[in-house]
Amino acid sequence: MPLSTASKNDFKVADLSLFDAGRKQIELAEVEMPGLMTLRARGIDSQPLKGARIMGSLHMTVQTAVLIETLVDLGADVRWVSCNIFSTQDEAAAAVVVGRTGSQDEPSGVPVFAWKGETLEEYWWCTEQALRWPGESGPNLILDDGGDATLLVHLGARYEATDEIPAIESAGSPDEEEILRLLHKVALTDTDIWTKMISEIRGVSEETTTGVHRLYEMVESKELRFPAYNVNDSVTKSKFDNLYGCRHSLIDGLNRATDVMMGGKVAFVAGYGDVGKGCAQSLRGQGCRVIVSEVDPINALQAAMEGFAVDRLENVLGDIDIFVTTTGNLGIISAEHMGAMKHNAIVCNIGHFDNEIDVAGLEGMSDVQRRNIKPQVDEYIFPNGNSVLLLAEGRLVNLGCATGHPSFVMSMSFTNQVLAQIELHESAQTLNNDVYLLPKHLDEEVARLHLDKLGVKLTSLTSEQAEYIGVPVEGPYKPAHYRY
Repeated sequence: MPLSTASKNDFKVADLSLFDAGRKQIELAEVEMPGLMTLRARGIDSQPLKGARIMGSLHMTVQTAVLIETLVDLGADVRWVSCNIFSTQDEAAAAVVVGRTGSQDEPSGVPVFAWKGETLEEYWWCTEQALRWPGESGPNLILDDGGDATLLVHLGARYEATDEIPAIESAGSPDEEEILRLLHKVALTDTDIWTKMISEIRGVSEETTTGVHRLYEMVESKELRFPAYNVNDSVTKSKFDNLYGCRHSLIDGLNRATDVMMGGKVAFVAGYGDVGKGCAQSLRGQGCRVIVSEVDPINALQAAMEGFAVDRLENVLGDIDIFVTTTGNLGIISAEHMGAMKHNAIVCNIGHFDNEIDVAGLEGMSDVQRRNIKPQVDEYIFPNGNSVLLLAEGRLVNLGCATGHPSFVMSMSFTNQVLAQIELHESAQTLNNDVYLLPKHLDEEVARLHLDKLGVKLTSLTSEQAEYIGVPVEGPYKPAHYRY
């Protein structure tokens, strides 16, 4: 939806002049994103998202630009922010603001508040701006990745209800400190903004494992104020984006950051879920000897059966050349661990948040020197002369040091997101404040939309065969409990 004349400055990106470079990349990405392009074609006349005000908090990449413009083509009014301080592709952000028919002087696209290298203060300011809606109390739908937008509106509404915002000094993390600082500042001029905003929000669709975990916690504590779709656990998201996407983009990030020869090196992958599986495969494909750590006996057994060594970090710490955390949990690699690593060991994370690696603890060591090598590559020098190379400050290495997952696999994830937004827009009033999965037939449809691009020809069941195994000829073919 075009920016109104009064809102020509209702955006903040690094450099609007990058729009042409961004537009060319978006046009290339569209060819690789058949799911989204099919949804555009199907909905351009019916406008299934007409009346939707969608606030998106998701990595502002070229692929996300295709998602944003699909939402717009389906009738939505959209505002956007990145969900990570390092993940924005500045040319993509500029192209989305300028739009397909606008110019640098007369932008006609979508308001975006994102640039690569934001501070935490800027990050939360951007989130607030994307939630504020000219002429409205806020969005009526959220498309989230990691749950930060969902978290902010819930915390704001909760503290307005109690008329008390915790002291900034009580914060338990740098992010929480900035959230509290923002809420205190907003409360000086508007004492019920979040209450009004949350009352209008009809639902959220959540992209990633960490954000989904937050949602289930909110349901358990009866704090979730609107229904949510768990996009992450759609098979065509978690078994493709998380697995094959990371298999592609981890190596991309490592190569761009360090250009180190991986063949013959020893790599350590913390966690063997779908993300860990993709990372372990990619490192082995480069000739690394890969060691995996796991807390779950099933995942550990899977790793062993795939031929990976499975061991505890402490047992192999001094042997590892490349460390990758994939768990979504905190405190996986401590500052003390890093002090005991071999010289120039590479340390990185591909989980959503930056607390898997204790960067704060490392920064707090007065006898450790930090030397910046290049953007998102820092050398930490310990008193004994050994160094570690920390990538993307412990944040997502594939987006901080590269450009994230390729377009094709993101088409699957984002097709699920669009379908979830349509479901919420059409049916949120029939849903409880709970977490839902998209139905199996839609999961299969997302996969089906991507087969022609790969030249895949499906076999068809005969009526007799379908009856024999008890499924419809047209699907769905698997029960909900089936594990792919």
